[in-house]
Amino acid sequence: MKTVFMVAEKPSLAASLASILSNGKNTSRKGFNGACSVHEWNGMFGNSPARFKMTSVCGHVFGVDFTSKYNNWDRVDPVQLFSCPIEKKEAMAKLKMPAFLAAESKGSDNLVLWLDCDKEGENICFEVMSCVSDSMLGNVYSNHVTFRAHFSAITEKDIKAAFNNLGFPNENEARSVDARQELDLRIGCAFTRFQTKFFQGRYGDLDSSLISYGPCQTPTLGFCVQRHDEIQTFKPETFWSVDVTVATKDDQLVRLDWQRVRVFDKEVATVFLNTVKDERYGKVIDVVSKEKCKARPVALNTVELMRIASSGLGMSPHHAMQIAERLYTQGYISYPRTETTKYPENFDLTGVLKEHRDSNDWGDIVREILSTGINRPKSGHDAGDHPPITPMKAASRHELDGDSWRLYDYITRHFIGTLCKDCKYLSTTITVTVNKEIFTATGKTLLDPGYTAVMTWQAIEKDEIVPNLSVNESVPIKEAKLTERQTCPPDYLTESELITLMEKHGIGTDASIPVHINNISQRNYVTVIGGRKLKPTPLGIVLVHGYQKIDEELVLPTMRSAVEKELSLIALGKADFGAVLKHTIDIFRLKFQYFVKNIDGMDQLFEVSFSPLSESGRALSRCGKCRRYMKYIQAKPMRLHCSQCDETYGMPQTGNIKLFRELKCPLDDFELLCWTMGNKGRSYVFCPYCYNNPPFKDMKKESGCNSCLHPTCPYSLQTNGVCNCAECDYGVMVLDPSSGPKWKLGCNRCDTIILIFDDALKVTVLEESCEECSAQKVHVEYKPDKSKLPNGAVEMKGCPFCTSEFEKLVDRPKVATVSRPRGFRGGRGAARGRRGAGARRGARQPKDKMAQLAAYFV
Repeated sequence: MKTVFMVAEKPSLAASLASILSNGKNTSRKGFNGACSVHEWNGMFGNSPARFKMTSVCGHVFGVDFTSKYNNWDRVDPVQLFSCPIEKKEAMAKLKMPAFLAAESKGSDNLVLWLDCDKEGENICFEVMSCVSDSMLGNVYSNHVTFRAHFSAITEKDIKAAFNNLGFPNENEARSVDARQELDLRIGCAFTRFQTKFFQGRYGDLDSSLISYGPCQTPTLGFCVQRHDEIQTFKPETFWSVDVTVATKDDQLVRLDWQRVRVFDKEVATVFLNTVKDERYGKVIDVVSKEKCKARPVALNTVELMRIASSGLGMSPHHAMQIAERLYTQGYISYPRTETTKYPENFDLTGVLKEHRDSNDWGDIVREILSTGINRPKSGHDAGDHPPITPMKAASRHELDGDSWRLYDYITRHFIGTLCKDCKYLSTTITVTVNKEIFTATGKTLLDPGYTAVMTWQAIEKDEIVPNLSVNESVPIKEAKLTERQTCPPDYLTESELITLMEKHGIGTDASIPVHINNISQRNYVTVIGGRKLKPTPLGIVLVHGYQKIDEELVLPTMRSAVEKELSLIALGKADFGAVLKHTIDIFRLKFQYFVKNIDGMDQLFEVSFSPLSESGRALSRCGKCRRYMKYIQAKPMRLHCSQCDETYGMPQTGNIKLFRELKCPLDDFELLCWTMGNKGRSYVFCPYCYNNPPFKDMKKESGCNSCLHPTCPYSLQTNGVCNCAECDYGVMVLDPSSGPKWKLGCNRCDTIILIFDDALKVTVLEESCEECSAQKVHVEYKPDKSKLPNGAVEMKGCPFCTSEFEKLVDRPKVATVSRPRGFRGGRGAARGRRGAGARRGARQPKDKMAQLAAYFV
């Protein structure tokens, strides 16, 4: 029996596919990476019996990045990023996805890929193939071994049809994604690194962790700032209009619209008013009624869904697409990323509609459509990707949470609306003359609600109906007045309007548009105000104006739309991958060099809007070089700045920071600081200089004293390390010297903490280790009136995990409040391991190794 290995894009999708393909008869187990399950069953593959194994990835297996040498911001000139080597790295190293796929696929005969059917999905197909190429039987790059399933909905009909019509992954589409990833990495990182270092080294109140540039992100911001500039430069003008109100026979008041609309000269407007204000009656000279219709919508695609979600449902495009993805994987809707608004001729519209005939919300309308016959949806655009977004399975408001239901409700009503008739109404225009001045009133009378019966928000309002008046009828004038108004500036762009502009100018794809909008908000370039309008911040405005001052093309949409066209040609096999890449990189390298050379032009704008570092923040701790106080700048990114040395030091970007007892680091004389997160969360002591410049070879940047290898410092890992962390693979449980009298051990890698010896006066980690578990022993001291030790003892030493007298004084290990919800694998004996001093990671090094540690000093 052959083995067929199947891979989906998400764990939830793999479970749904396995259930459908096995008719619910599969068995499931957790994979060794803990994130992905493996579902197995027996069946037929082609004409042969087969053992099926279905699992998944979690999005992209790999991400593109520079080799480690070029990831140092301080030592690498950003211009090198346009030509330096890049490599594929695991997107989520903790999941060990390549190893997991290789292990599960070992010995398999065939590979079937169930990735999302878009360009990103094709790219992931080849990522998976590269992971399993050495573990499977046969050549995975052969169309006799590897197959690609094409599907648009998670329904039994669609999935089984895809299984019976397998194809092969599209390498050209995958290569176009590789090109986009490399271009965005090189261009974005080069500009971002240079801008961030330049401006954060000069200004203290930018309030953004990165001063980023993106080939799509920046033109997106440009649209928002362009509208802001239009608002700022707008000069209101005063105008006047003549307003006339007449009465009908039944004393209903009707306000008439002046045919001239408005005039900008008050004297002229007064002349027109004088011609009508003394008249007692107006005369109806024309009544025209025409039957008109409001056309039902075309089928729904991604861009329209995002627009409606923002303008009608108050959801950000990013949030809306996250919900849509979840509805898709649960089988409620078809694939939500599509540019197509036209259903294929063989699409089973009736079958989908029947799914909804028992709904309490729209079942009556569905049954009526089924009884009278559906209307074929209007012909839309066929982009050749996926069918329009369609509600494939009925749901009730009790099955889905609030936002999920609201989005599903709209998608379903939109789909039903496309199968209804157009809304028909009678438009009546009444023309009234008052002393030769022409006025009109227009209203609508509903004839057939059509699709508005289900899309109720587009229904004809009752107050649009005009009273019944006839030609030559005289109508008494109740009021004639001159109304003064002013022209208004345009409003800030809404997310919906921005999406329209991005689509029009080819900025981003249906998948990336919400990401770019979300990015400019997270970077503090725009803020979302009422009505989901995007108001640029001073930082966003200065950035765009700076680009316009140096090189306007950096912010115009034309550059990116031209690149997108080239990438599309790669996907179609009409352009060479290497040629497109080289041409685009060469252009942006020249633009970057020109930008760097002329950065002073942008800096002049920053000087007007932001404060220098020397004038920002508050004094916190002393510099180890000049002994002057450094200022703590709390605006993003949080950092310390010494104005005397003109040096800036990065800090932890969350939590609270305070001075730690005015103590100094023995390596560099900088005053130590204490970082805390929450009342019972993580905390550690750190030196601001060592945090940015690790003093030891094996010490990572942005590490605290709990990771420092200094052999004698009273705050280092070597002094305070107790035992290996049982919650993560590499962490060490370290005594936190800043935590007393609420003493605790904290892992220097993950969020695990252990509360110990509450109210103790002093806790010290000893040289000797426990014979039973190899953890370091501790010495505990209490004040006589607060002792919690047996028999009122004020001090005692022993292993915190094995000494019976400490049992009630050491809590079970637990994860700090900021951590992921994850259970601890051990309790009081979590530190147990191999016998012998130093056997556990985190046990202090024996004295004969101290000389070796000294060699690591910088």
